[in-house]
Amino acid sequence: MFFSGDPTSRKRVDLGGRSNKERDRQVLLEQTREERRRRLALRLQNSSATKIQKCFRGRKAFELARSEVRKNFCSTFGEHCQRVDRNCFGNNSDFLRQLLFFFNASKDSDIAILSQVCSLLLQYVKHGDVVSLFAGVDYSSVEPVVIHRVKRLALICVHAVHQKRHDWNNQLLMSVQSTSMPFVQLLEAVACLINPKLPWNCKVVGYLQQKKIYCLFRGIISAVPQNARNMEHCDISALEHVLMLTASHVGDSQCCCPAVDPRWSFSSQLLSIPFLWHRLPHFKKVFSANGLSKYYIHQIACYLPSRADVLPNDISAKQPGYACVLANVLEAATWILSEPKFASDRAADIIAVSTSLLDALPTITSATERADDDDDMAMDVDVKDELDIDLQKQIMAAFDSNTKLLEHLVNALFTGTLSTNYSDPSGPSDAEVEAVGSICAFLHVMFSTLPLDVTMTALAYRTDIVPALWNFIKRCHENQRWPYFSKYISPLPVDAPGWLLPVSVFCPIYKYMLKIVDNEEFYEQEKPLSLKDLKALVLILKQALWQLLWIIPSHTSPSQKALPNPLGLKKMSIDSLKSQARIGLSELLTQLQDWNSRLPFTAESDFYSQEATSENFVSQAILGNTRASEIIKLAPFLAPFTIRVKIFTSQLANSKQSTASHSALTRHRFKIRRSRLLEDAFDQLSLLSEEDLKGPIRVSFVNEHGVEEAGIDGGGIFKDFMENITRAAFDVQYGLFKETVDHVLYPNPGSGLVHEQHLQYFQFLGSLLGKAMYEGILVDLPFATFFLSKLKEKSNFLNDLPSLDPELYRHLLFLKHYKGDLSDLELYFVIVNNEYGEQNEEELLPGGREMRVTNQNVITFIHLVANHRLNYQIRGQGRHFLRGFQKLIPKEWIDMFNEHEIQLLISGSLESLDIDDLRLNTNYSGGYHPDHEIIDMLWEVLKSFSSDNQKKFLKFVTGCSRGPLLGFEYLDPKFCIQRAGVPGLEEHGDRLPTSATCMNLLKLPPYRTKEQLQTKLLYAINSEAGFDLS
Repeated sequence: MFFSGDPTSRKRVDLGGRSNKERDRQVLLEQTREERRRRLALRLQNSSATKIQKCFRGRKAFELARSEVRKNFCSTFGEHCQRVDRNCFGNNSDFLRQLLFFFNASKDSDIAILSQVCSLLLQYVKHGDVVSLFAGVDYSSVEPVVIHRVKRLALICVHAVHQKRHDWNNQLLMSVQSTSMPFVQLLEAVACLINPKLPWNCKVVGYLQQKKIYCLFRGIISAVPQNARNMEHCDISALEHVLMLTASHVGDSQCCCPAVDPRWSFSSQLLSIPFLWHRLPHFKKVFSANGLSKYYIHQIACYLPSRADVLPNDISAKQPGYACVLANVLEAATWILSEPKFASDRAADIIAVSTSLLDALPTITSATERADDDDDMAMDVDVKDELDIDLQKQIMAAFDSNTKLLEHLVNALFTGTLSTNYSDPSGPSDAEVEAVGSICAFLHVMFSTLPLDVTMTALAYRTDIVPALWNFIKRCHENQRWPYFSKYISPLPVDAPGWLLPVSVFCPIYKYMLKIVDNEEFYEQEKPLSLKDLKALVLILKQALWQLLWIIPSHTSPSQKALPNPLGLKKMSIDSLKSQARIGLSELLTQLQDWNSRLPFTAESDFYSQEATSENFVSQAILGNTRASEIIKLAPFLAPFTIRVKIFTSQLANSKQSTASHSALTRHRFKIRRSRLLEDAFDQLSLLSEEDLKGPIRVSFVNEHGVEEAGIDGGGIFKDFMENITRAAFDVQYGLFKETVDHVLYPNPGSGLVHEQHLQYFQFLGSLLGKAMYEGILVDLPFATFFLSKLKEKSNFLNDLPSLDPELYRHLLFLKHYKGDLSDLELYFVIVNNEYGEQNEEELLPGGREMRVTNQNVITFIHLVANHRLNYQIRGQGRHFLRGFQKLIPKEWIDMFNEHEIQLLISGSLESLDIDDLRLNTNYSGGYHPDHEIIDMLWEVLKSFSSDNQKKFLKFVTGCSRGPLLGFEYLDPKFCIQRAGVPGLEEHGDRLPTSATCMNLLKLPPYRTKEQLQTKLLYAINSEAGFDLS
């Protein structure tokens, strides 16, 4: 046979990766590990089972032993302790030893036995000494045993009450005199055992605290029904008695108790109970009157905010622990700080605690009583984050002006630290810096959390914080040395201005104060700041605001180096402070400018920033969407009035340009009867849309004979129409507007009684005034400043009232400065409205008919009365007028000006016509030139005219009796004087001057004499013949 295969051996290659041997090795290792884990789990399971069985057997054996001891106890001493005598409490007796061994708080029978024991204990103590009852004659020899028994007895008594708290909840606040009640016996026995005079007091109380006694008390107090909060307690309850003895032990100089974990301390367990003082009114007095408050509030201040997690939240999600602690501390603080001897050394801790807890509190916002008008004062409060409404009211009530908490708090911290008089020109001391930083951090967080109306009244009118902070700011500014409040602000860049914190607090308080300050206080008494200081204040605040708006960036860069902040307050961020300071500075300077407009205390230019007058700034502001334009929106007073008028004019021009295409397609022409000027205009123009109103409107007049007047409206007739209709519509005889004693106009609160469509008319008149401003037509309408503020959507305050009702203003000032008891005057929170003989009484607050005016709430009453007359009564008319006005003039445009400047935009300057300015900006045609003798005669005649005739001349040639705000340079088109008559004909004595108001053109014949020119010109401008002379 022959071999046919390949005699060479071939090498086999495994392409599968690792060898089978290696895979088998890994599997084996994994199996081994799994077996090891299984054996370990089995050993752990067996060990656990053994421990559980051991524990169970032990507990079972213990329960059997307890049952046996209980049985022996009952057989020896009786089921109701009827065979117990005084000797049973002694060291040699098994009575207490057995009781302490078998007692189980979950058994009602054991609690009944313990109650009997406590009753006997109280009975024996009345006729003897507690120490001798437990220890006999020689206490020192049996001290360890006695102390052990007393500790255990006191603890099981509290456990028993805690166990039965829900069954006894309606009786837990009963008086100590109710000795027949089991829980009273139990608690009074505890009080007897921890009497401060006993030698074991410190060791027993320390033991109870280590056993978390305050957790048990928390459960007991929390079981008291909510409706028991406001119960009147004639006598102290047994629960309060025990709490007083336990909590007050820390004030004992002999105390050597070990430190308690903050989680189980009095501060965290009891002060976090909702409405603690409502449940325990007597304990509140004890807590506030001695060293307890100082110790425990300081304890909270030490572990907040770094240990805020120690506060329990086991009662309700709507009653978080931190909010309850805040409410209870604030309510107690009202009592604590009312005692001057306690106030100064406790104010700092109360402020520290309140700052940390307010920082954690959700923001509470004001809700208006009248939802349809945002001019009204806030009456109620609303919380965004579902905080319990009663808890919220407790926090708010603490800051009410009647409690004087803020007054005591601020004054206590500043007394002896910060002066309200400028007596020391040197920089502030460390103590002053600490006081200012502490109170300003507290107030800033409070402003960010609570409604300002709740807190500002007390701050502004019951404390000296405004002059104190001003003195601090002034000294720091003059010494050019500002402190860094890095302890409070987080994160604080190293280059942040030191004035940021005090200024952000000073501005809103002083701004609020100015709402209710009267003219006599401000200008004559110079309260709270002198007029000299006000001038310096304006300059300092202006510089600070410009620095914030133009120099300092709005947001902190993440890479910017910052100083550490140990308190970690969320509401004290640098961006929050900057925002608050920007708004506060702007609003305060706006108010100070308003006061300065009434009666100057400083130059108007002091409000201007030099940088805001540069061409670069103006051009940026006109462009929009630049930092300059944002400054004009937030702080327009930083730029002079003329610059803002230029910006306003530029905005008008841009608006007209954007609507030019629409205007070219639609041109509205209306025939208006002079005899029914307002009615015809209302019927036709009120139907126009916003776009149509912005476009050109042409008018032709129909005279009393029904004949259409001569003249083509190229704009001049419309100017005449605007002047005539505004004069007719705003006439007080028409009933839509009334006149103050100063002869300025404001909406008639009773206009609805005169005109059925009065609100529609107000909207129409608003659009008319807007159209006049839009077209640059000045109208002679003197408005009351409190009405002009409605164009800016601003509220009015007490200092605006003299213009409307000087008699009411005097009466309110009488109340404000009344030295006696205002409640004797029998005034209530109501006001009587009287329109056209109809009287009706209206409440200023819900329930105002039952709310008497007192010395504490008189500021609120004055504010509400002024608010009612200046804001609420004309809210409907003002809202509709504004609706029409804003069709043409947006709010952001008009916000560039204050009320006095708006009046100038509407009516121009009250000063006489500047003839020289008109002459410099006049063109000539038809052979006239600047040096022509007729032209010289004309200017001489115009200068000799009275102010009224000069206005009539200006209306004759331009259609408006007032010149442009910035001078005749801005008259468009330029004023022109044209020679009238046939060329070469010299006799023109019988011709009258004529005009084309649409072109601002005067057609002047060449008169021979100045007298003839004057006579003809006076006749023409006084003819009031419409456009028939044209």
